[in-house]
Amino acid sequence: MVLYSKHIILENQEFDGFLEMEHGKIKALHKDYIGQYEDFSDFVILPGFIDIHIHGWATGSFWFEKSADALKEMCRTLPYAGVTSYLATSGADTISEIGRCIKAADDAYEADYPGAEMVGVHLEGPFINPLYRGMQREECCILPSLKVMEEIYNSFRNKELCRYMTIAVEQEGAREVLEFCKEKGIQTSVGHSGATFSQIKEIKDAGLGGFTHTFSGMRGFHHRELGVAGAALYFDDMMCEFAKQTGMTVSHEAFDIAFRIKGSKRMIMTTDCSGLAQTRTEFDHYVRKMKFIKEGDKVRISHYDGREEWMDPKDYQAVRELELSYIGSIQNMARHTSVDWFDIMRMTSLNPARYIHADDRKGSIEPGKDADLTIVDSDLNLVSVFCRGKEIRE
Repeated sequence: MVLYSKHIILENQEFDGFLEMEHGKIKALHKDYIGQYEDFSDFVILPGFIDIHIHGWATGSFWFEKSADALKEMCRTLPYAGVTSYLATSGADTISEIGRCIKAADDAYEADYPGAEMVGVHLEGPFINPLYRGMQREECCILPSLKVMEEIYNSFRNKELCRYMTIAVEQEGAREVLEFCKEKGIQTSVGHSGATFSQIKEIKDAGLGGFTHTFSGMRGFHHRELGVAGAALYFDDMMCEFAKQTGMTVSHEAFDIAFRIKGSKRMIMTTDCSGLAQTRTEFDHYVRKMKFIKEGDKVRISHYDGREEWMDPKDYQAVRELELSYIGSIQNMARHTSVDWFDIMRMTSLNPARYIHADDRKGSIEPGKDADLTIVDSDLNLVSVFCRGKEIRE
């Protein structure tokens, strides 16, 4: 299959020409081509969006359901949000529950579901600070332990799936866990952490790569104690991961300050979506001021102001609006921060691919890489998505 566009966003140039795909890979880029092609002339072809922090989306939740079927649903529906690959993200659960997540990821990986590709797991916990736990379970926030980390790692049948871990680095035992992760090629990030600036400065050589949902779930900035937030802005060799840009958890102005300091080469866009409708227990979303309660085959949404509504958790059209999608977050970000196509390409694809060591086949439009493409109009409305060469439209 061949696509034409005046606006194919490569790593260092905007290319006017033809993109040829074969067997799920990008075969070649041509200035001229004789033959049939799909015409996307005035649309923008970007490398497929990569979400490295997503617990669930709409009709599937890795975190809540802990099943391969949940991941199958995420693979099916994430392309509708512009996402072509992702890290299934766990939470601060018991070690047994994390083991169920890992088994689900292994099963899904071996099944190789169509749609968005699950390229690995992001372990958000259990080594996080309970004082900065956010919506994580307090009783499951434990001190970093090399023994527990080895147990978690060894429970993966496919070790390459263990790609990314969030950790509170100020806690006893953190250095040993970080050094283990560095040895195994697992990216590590400061998150749900009360670390001081000096603690991060002292431990970053153990392999720390960045900061999880920057500004959220971390010690804030003060002019005499920069905290985790200040360290995120200060260290230009570390990435800032941001959750979906609703303007609620991180104000648009705060994001814009980070962008002015870090630039698009040191920022990564994620959603941190949960798949709220798939909760198995009562889930209190205190930011949104609503609770999600499973009742039989429905989910009841109880608003703090007294309103209640019921939804079918497996009805995609009904539940998709419960959380801002990846493409919706990018649209929102672009309304409030001055970005160009190269900024968007870096923060949505190139940076996350490099960060989780998947850039051998993801993250940019190059011959030999996976034919993962997200095609948008000039207003960032989604036009089409290709996952490993297969076109997917909602």
